Amino acid sequence: MITALLLFWPALAALLVLLVKGEGAKKVAFMAALVEFALALFAISGFNTGSGSTQLALSFPWVEQAGINFSIGMDGISLLMVLLTTFLVPLIVLSSFSHRYKNPNVFYALILFMQTGLIGVFVAMDAFLFYFFWEVALIPVYFIAAVWGGADRIRVTFKFFVYTIFGSLFMLAAFVYLYLQTPGTHTSDVNAFYQLALDAGTQSWIFWFLFIAFAIKMPIFPFHTWQPDTYTESPAQATMLLSGIMLKMGIYGVLRWLLPVVPLGVSQWAELVLVLSIIGIVYASVIAIRQRDLKRLIAYSSIAHVGLIAAGIFTLNQQGLQGGVIQMLSHGINVVGLFFIIDIIFSRTKTREITSLGGITQSTPALSIFFMILLLGSVALPLTNGFVGEFLLLSGVFQYNNWFGAVAGLTIILGAVYMLRMFQGVMFGTRSEFTENFADLSLNEKAVLIPLVVMVFWIGLFPNTFLSISEPAVINLLNVINR
Repeated sequence: MITALLLFWPALAALLVLLVKGEGAKKVAFMAALVEFALALFAISGFNTGSGSTQLALSFPWVEQAGINFSIGMDGISLLMVLLTTFLVPLIVLSSFSHRYKNPNVFYALILFMQTGLIGVFVAMDAFLFYFFWEVALIPVYFIAAVWGGADRIRVTFKFFVYTIFGSLFMLAAFVYLYLQTPGTHTSDVNAFYQLALDAGTQSWIFWFLFIAFAIKMPIFPFHTWQPDTYTESPAQATMLLSGIMLKMGIYGVLRWLLPVVPLGVSQWAELVLVLSIIGIVYASVIAIRQRDLKRLIAYSSIAHVGLIAAGIFTLNQQGLQGGVIQMLSHGINVVGLFFIIDIIFSRTKTREITSLGGITQSTPALSIFFMILLLGSVALPLTNGFVGEFLLLSGVFQYNNWFGAVAGLTIILGAVYMLRMFQGVMFGTRSEFTENFADLSLNEKAVLIPLVVMVFWIGLFPNTFLSISEPAVINLLNVINR
């Protein structure tokens, strides 16, 4: 029952927000998002962290004649993704309080509708239900970006929509085929897909149909070209939703629907995916070094981080998979914090050009500290959240291939280069005309950043809090893959 509440509460709250006129909509949306986070915390109390199986499950016929069920539930991986989503959405809503958007009730209702889609993706245990929520999550963020985005928003959001729909059609085709291969009365249950014994040739093409859909959403090289423009032109809250949570849908899809369903296809193509991921790490890092726009720099850094996550996952060893799960949490926290700080800087200066900024730290001790902590988490400084995930990921890649590990490790060096250069250019030096009267953080802005910084250190200092939740599910996943 708690899983159903987690799924449907944001949608019900969104309908309520639509009825609220004016700026009161943001307060109602924030309170609704806090209730959702409380439900997620309550779900932990009924969750057996020692089990790798699906828990808190609910299933009833959806399209009964076709054997399609409304089947939802959570294992440790799902639970962590739900916790990440419900933790970040209230902060994303709160981060918008200093902005005034046209039709605020629609804006905040779309955020909550998107949360329903995101939660649905992470708890769906039926292939067509997963596909349904995959598409549901896309529609609200498309309208948020298209209506409240930048000057080039129409072209950019259209490109984003075409890319993701293109990938989704491949996924749907693969699901339909798998559904037809289930014996007897056909079913689209995830466990039935796991038990299919398909030949290597069939698994090979299904691998690519599913992989293309997930790779576009993540995104990894060379399926990434929609991402920098979309992140740049979208309003800050849409960028946070896309980078902090939505790209995790692609990684989660790999873990839930790709690796265990077509293990022979994965073994055939894993090395190529590793090569593409590592190329993406180096390519995106080099492009990030050359960026002068703050948003585009963080967008390319996100591609590099996701490339390392993908590389670790496709090593198919426990360190790589555990590193991928914990790094999804860490990346979501860090990237939302960094994009929020960029939004703060832009709202005060009306520019994101690094060369137009400088000297901000002279009058902003609080901003400087929060900015530096999130930056150090992003570059994987020991005792921060980024270190735990990157250590496990690189350990997994090194186990797979030493040369791959050595090249993938460049992400730490190159990441430090572009992030520290960005911080130096923005925060140090002499003040410019844009930063002459730069004000420090408001109470509302601190309220967003403090929980993020707490999580940076919590994951960095006490990683077993989260690793212990995902470990049984990861072991169970490996057992299914190696069946």
